[in-house]
Amino acid sequence: MKVVVGSRNPAKYKAVHNAMRELEMEAETINLEVESGVSKQPMTDQETIEGALHRARGALKEIEDADFAIGLEGGVVLDSTPSASVMVCNWGALVAKDGMEYIAGGARIPLPDAFKQEILTGKELGDIMDEYCQRKDIRKHEGALGIFTEGAVSRIEMFQHVSKLLIGQWIYNEKKQA
Repeated sequence: MKVVVGSRNPAKYKAVHNAMRELEMEAETINLEVESGVSKQPMTDQETIEGALHRARGALKEIEDADFAIGLEGGVVLDSTPSASVMVCNWGALVAKDGMEYIAGGARIPLPDAFKQEILTGKELGDIMDEYCQRKDIRKHEGALGIFTEGAVSRIEMFQHVSKLLIGQWIYNEKKQA
């Protein structure tokens, strides 16, 4: 079995690798940098889903003999509550060699109110987090989710859960077709 991940971000490809291991699936996993095709900071669920789909589709085109490709994308959305806080969102897509496409979403938590204006002016959450934590590459490690849950759930774990949802749908469909 061959699986392609449409990112070289360790939080994303480790998540897929861990999900495969947890599901006891043996596979060669290839990590490719694939552009999301959306803005650097997706601002809606739809844009974040489109980014994940674009990554998965692009990765599968690069490695045509893969069984499937996974794209993972993080974004933010304005919550519809009266306070209209900014929430972290994350989505994944799996595109199989037979053309089937699956999507799944993950955890959401609000970000500090102070982040809202910076995000609305176009600043990326990853850059805001680096400044906030006075560290580099938060997005490649625990992510905002890990920081604001005091490590209870890391970005890898969150994307791992999304990956398991995607792979589980694929397994279900494969068994159903057999």
